[in-house]
Parts: sequence; structure tokens; C-alpha cells
Amino acid sequence: MVSVSAGDVIRLLIADDQALVRGALGALLELEPDLTVVGMAADGAEAVRLAEELRPDVCLMDIQMPGMDGVEATRRIRQASAGTRVLVVTTFARPGYLRSALDAGASGFIVKDTPAEELAEAVRRVRSGLRVLDPVLAADSLFDGANPLSDREREVLRLAADGRSAAAIASEVFLSAGTVRNHLSAAILKPAAFSSQPA
Repeated sequence: MVSVSAGDVIRLLIADDQALVRGALGALLELEPDLTVVGMAADGAEAVRLAEELRPDVCLMDIQMPGMDGVEATRRIRQASAGTRVLVVTTFARPGYLRSALDAGASGFIVKDTPAEELAEAVRRVRSGLRVLDPVLAADSLFDGANPLSDREREVLRLAADGRSAAAIASEVFLSAGTVRNHLSAAILKPAAFSSQPA
């Protein structure tokens, strides 16, 4: 679990075209003492405007919205408010969307049926600079088509998918934690690893 300093509240913007979903996500996340919702947007254009105005720490972004979709909104938010990280939260668990969102600058991609405690932890991890990917979708993307990753990179990525720490992975594969972190970093920096069929 990512630790958050006392008094360090993570400010959230929620972008989703369904009012019930926005409200539910907001209510769940507000239950966490270190998370607060500072704005809600019904479409991508509003999300970009609010991100520029409010400068939230994390924007939870839907993919399919009227007008400007979540991918384009992610790209614009990252350009307009570099300190705002984007966590895509969607019902559309398609590898093509994952690749597009990462290319646009998203720091994470998870599905809406993620348990509330895992969603909150994903927000914390994204805020701390980590990348969070739905493990099933990441695996589907990883093994779809040509794979640019080495065998070792695939091995540590598989072990990391269930939330194991670098130290835990290191002890299992007989490497140092630093070497494991290097393999994970190398895997993340190979965007072709997430190539997929069109969404």
C-alpha cells in the first residue's frame, strides 16, 4: 500500500458522462480520509476546463463520453496541467483503449468493477508517480501480437500484476530489488508491448 503523509490530501476530479457513476465514484472515494473530490465533469471538454481551473492531483477519466472522448481529454489535460495525473476508469476493457490512453499520457487504466479499496489505492499509486494497469487487461495486451519484452521483463511484469513489491519479486526470481525495478521500468518504457487490435 502506498503511504500518504498526514495532512497530504489527494485532490480528485471525476469525469464521466453518467451522473450516477460520477456520484457513486465520488461518494466512495470521499470515504477515504486522504482523498477529496474537488470537481466533476460530464464530458471531456469540461474535464479539461476544470483540470486547468482546479489543478487536481488526479483525474479519474471515463473513455467514452459525448463530444471529446477520454483519450483526447487525457492528452489535453496532460498538456494543460502537467501536475495532474490521469487514471482511466472505464467499463470498456479493451486492449486498444489501454494503448490509446497510455499514449495520451494516462498513468493508469482500470475497470469500473474494481473494488472500492483497490480503486482508492490505484489513485494513491498514480499520485505517487506509479503506473497502474488492470492486470487482466494488461496481460491480454501484453500477449497480443509481437512482444518486444525480454523473457525476464515478462516474468517480473507477471509477478507485479498482483501487486507484489519489487523486493518480493526479487526474492522469487533471485535478483536484486534494483534489478527488478530496472526490468519493470524497461517494460513500461516499451509502448509497443501494449500493442493490440483496434478498439
